[in-house]
Amino acid sequence: MKIKSADFVISNTEVAKCPKEQLSEYAFIGRSNVGKSSLINMITNNNKLAKTSGKPGKTQLINHFKINNNWFLVDLPGYGYAQVSKSKRQTFQNFIKDYFLQREQLICSFVLIDCRHEPQKVDLEFMQFLGESGIPFCIVFTKSDKLKLSQLNRNIEVYTKKMTQTIWEEMPPYFITSATDKRGKEKLLNFIDDLNTKVAENF
Repeated sequence: MKIKSADFVISNTEVAKCPKEQLSEYAFIGRSNVGKSSLINMITNNNKLAKTSGKPGKTQLINHFKINNNWFLVDLPGYGYAQVSKSKRQTFQNFIKDYFLQREQLICSFVLIDCRHEPQKVDLEFMQFLGESGIPFCIVFTKSDKLKLSQLNRNIEVYTKKMTQTIWEEMPPYFITSATDKRGKEKLLNFIDDLNTKVAENF
């Protein structure tokens, strides 16, 4: 898939105010400072689409971007640590949860994981929530350019072992990406394209 257009549509904190169009949606979410905005800008070929910041917690709204006038990319606030008040973090958690449980247009969620770190409790708990709620998701390992291939493979092996030792029978589908060298871009977009095709065939 080639991204020809990526247009901001709306930001809000209420699921009821999300776009009414019956277009497929793909949500991107992860812990604060995982590199989500950089990844979104990389795959859409637009360095200014999602706001990047060295300060964790920059994204605080549900942000809808229409891609190729055909599907929505949804940029969601990070969970876990963020430099915002505790009350605001709770608000994030509530409307993020509402989005996942109520948004019928959601086809797949991409949970971003910094490949440099060992499995984090908050990530595992969030993926468990998605699994128990019957929400399809994939893991996107970010910042792969920061590691040598041998270390990257070891870290993903550790993650796979941790996942399959808990509630998962097998490792969910995953992508290895880098916003710096554009690693994983084609595979990720082709995956979305394939899902869009399957959705269209079922209508």
